[in-house]
Amino acid sequence: MATSPADVPATRADFTIDQDWDRYTAGEHGVWRALFHRQAELLKGRSTPEFLAGIEKLNIAADGIPDFRRLNDMLARATGWRIVAVPGLVPDDIFFDHLANRRFPSTCFIRKPEQMDYLQEPDVFHDVFGHVPLLVNPVFADYMQAYGRGGLKALGLGSLHRLARLYWYTVEFGLIRTADGLRIYGAGILSSKGESVYCLDDPQPNRIAFDLLRIMRTKYRIDDFQETYFVIDSFDQLFAATAPDFTPYYEELAATEDLEPGAVLPEDHVIHRGIARA
Repeated sequence: MATSPADVPATRADFTIDQDWDRYTAGEHGVWRALFHRQAELLKGRSTPEFLAGIEKLNIAADGIPDFRRLNDMLARATGWRIVAVPGLVPDDIFFDHLANRRFPSTCFIRKPEQMDYLQEPDVFHDVFGHVPLLVNPVFADYMQAYGRGGLKALGLGSLHRLARLYWYTVEFGLIRTADGLRIYGAGILSSKGESVYCLDDPQPNRIAFDLLRIMRTKYRIDDFQETYFVIDSFDQLFAATAPDFTPYYEELAATEDLEPGAVLPEDHVIHRGIARA
């Protein structure tokens, strides 16, 4: 996701850098292997089938940190996307411009062994393992591009905080309802050992059917597991719901109060193991 320019070291105008894959150490590749093995085992029966299909199609494996050049050859053929290496979180306008042009900004560094269970900022495992596989899915790939275009517009309308919540509750922490029950598609969950279990098995969090305006009213926390997850029925539903012009939505939301992360409204459709109840 994005940040302010002051947080990012000087790079090219678009904040891209070279991945410099040959400079990764054996220890860094070892951290990738450990993380990959752990999540691959944990996500069986938990992740959406589209994510697993993307892993297979891109041949993202436990061998070590992937070379972006190899991934880009396959991504370009699949949906026209490519990965661009960045030093960390980038300015909002740069982030949205990359997405709007089917470029996914990914960090290059990988966490240290003592950070295996938690890392506040995204690393290459979160970005590549968590995000990139779904860019092979045509509908989700189109959604991500549309989000980038919407972000550039939101900047001019002073509504970026609303749109950031949509990214958070879908791209990072989204759940999807399937015939086999709830499954994970959000990268923040897919790359997290603890939240991969918590989001589906723990009775504590709310699981609420996707509602665009409800999401854009809902605040979130970055320092703990989510109090609420929003559930889509399909990627087609997600893309269709977010296709219209958001300008009237921002105007409507300006007259409403923000909701706390754990709030449940009477009109919410709360989902329990794939079954909605009003």
